[in-house]
Amino acid sequence: MSAADEILDIVDENDHVVGQSPRGEAYARGLRHRCVFIQARDPEGRVFVHRRTPTKLVFPSLYDMFVGGVVGAGESYDDAALREAEEELGVTGLPRPEYLFKFLYDDGAGRTWWSAVYRVRCDLPVRPQAEEVAWHDFLAQDEVERRLREWEWVPDGLAAYERLRTHLARG
Repeated sequence: MSAADEILDIVDENDHVVGQSPRGEAYARGLRHRCVFIQARDPEGRVFVHRRTPTKLVFPSLYDMFVGGVVGAGESYDDAALREAEEELGVTGLPRPEYLFKFLYDDGAGRTWWSAVYRVRCDLPVRPQAEEVAWHDFLAQDEVERRLREWEWVPDGLAAYERLRTHLARG
């Protein structure tokens, strides 16, 4: 089964399930669905940053400071966060990511999804999926901030990052 065939729950503006659709159709028709964003940090506190492969359905070749992806039909945000973090980092045995908050991402151009933001500490050596990740590294926070002005980032990840900074600043 291809990624475009994966079945997703379609949700309303209140994150209630209103139907199901294959992922490719949900993207093509701009149907609201669910996603998870997990900020992974190494034992030194550096952030996992990667560049997406050119074959990704959404935002190909752009940089991201989160791992994550879509929540499958009937899957919980928490289960999706752990599954996606382990898949994208190429590890098994991660601790369950810590849920922080949720927001509705909407770019005004037909891309909209409920976005649950998590964080996790990864003490394991990472082996990201070659089909998902073209480049990766753990970067210090100040370098992430500097690269925000230099690299082209996924817009939903930037939206999640801005909200995460605000969330963490509130303590």
